[in-house]
Amino acid sequence: MPDVLASLPHPGELAALGTALCWAATATSFEIAGRRIGSMVVNLLRLLLAMVFLSAYCAVTRGMALPLDASGHQWFWLGLSGIVGLTIGDLFLFRAFVIIGARLGILVMSTVPIFATVISWIFLGEKLAPLDSVGVALTVAGVIWVVLERQPGDEVATGKQRRLGVLLALGGALGQAGGLVLSKHGMGDYNPVAATWIRSLAAIGGLVVLFTALRWWPRFFAAFRDRRGLAFTGMGSFTGPFLGVSLSLAAVQLTQVGVASTLMALVPILMLPIAAVRGVERISLRAVLGTVLAVGGAALLFVD
Repeated sequence: MPDVLASLPHPGELAALGTALCWAATATSFEIAGRRIGSMVVNLLRLLLAMVFLSAYCAVTRGMALPLDASGHQWFWLGLSGIVGLTIGDLFLFRAFVIIGARLGILVMSTVPIFATVISWIFLGEKLAPLDSVGVALTVAGVIWVVLERQPGDEVATGKQRRLGVLLALGGALGQAGGLVLSKHGMGDYNPVAATWIRSLAAIGGLVVLFTALRWWPRFFAAFRDRRGLAFTGMGSFTGPFLGVSLSLAAVQLTQVGVASTLMALVPILMLPIAAVRGVERISLRAVLGTVLAVGGAALLFVD
C-alpha cells in the first residue's frame, strides 16, 4: 500500500481521500452494529478484528506479522497516539453522539482540520501555503454548511446536556487531531500499516482498562450472540481501523497534517449519496451547494 501510493502524484492527498471514502463506508456498518450491540462494544471489537487484518497484511507484505522492527521511539509515540486518538478521542466522540446526536457531533468534528493545522504548526513546524489555507477554509466551510442543515428526526439536546455534548465532541476532535500529529512524529518513514498495528494495540489496552473499570465485560461477551451485529462490525473493521486508519497514517506521512485532515473531513459529504440511496436523508439544494464548495476547496489542495 505505501509503495503504491508513493509512486502516484499527490500520494498524501490521495491517501487522505481514500481514508474519507473508507470512513464513509464504515459509518454505515458501525451505525447498524452499534444499535444492535452497543457503540463501546463495537469500538473494542473493531480494533480486535482490525488487528487480525493488520497482522495478515504485514505477514504477507513485510514477512513479519508483528512490528518487531519498530524502534522504542516509534513504539512510544505511536502507542501514545493510539490512546489519544483511538481510545480517548473516540470515547468522547461516541458519548457526544449519544447526547447531541450524530449531526451536531459531526459538525463539531469538522473542526479537526483546524486543530490539526494549529497543533502540527506548534509541534512539527508545518505551515500551510496560502493556496492550501484557502482550500482548508473552503472545505471546512462547505462541510459545516451541509452538516448544519437540519433533517427530519434530528434530535438535539438542550441546555446543560447540549453544552456537555459539544464539549465532549470537541474533546473527540482534539483527540483525533492530536493523534494524527503524534502519529506523524512517531512514525517518521516507518510502514503506515505496521504503525497502525502499534496504535491499535495501545488503543485496545486503553479500552481493556476502561471495560474493566466500568464492568462492561458482560456486555462485550453478550455481543457474540448477535451474528448480524458481528457481521457489520467485521465489515466496518476492514474498511475503518484496518484500511482507513492505515491510509490516514500514510496521508500524514506523505503530506502536511492540516491538508490530510481536511480531506479526511469530507466524510459527511461522501455520506450524502449513501444516505440518499438508503432513503434516510434528502439531497437538498443547500447540500449540493455545500458539496460544491467543499469539493472545490479540496481540489485546491491538489494544486502544486
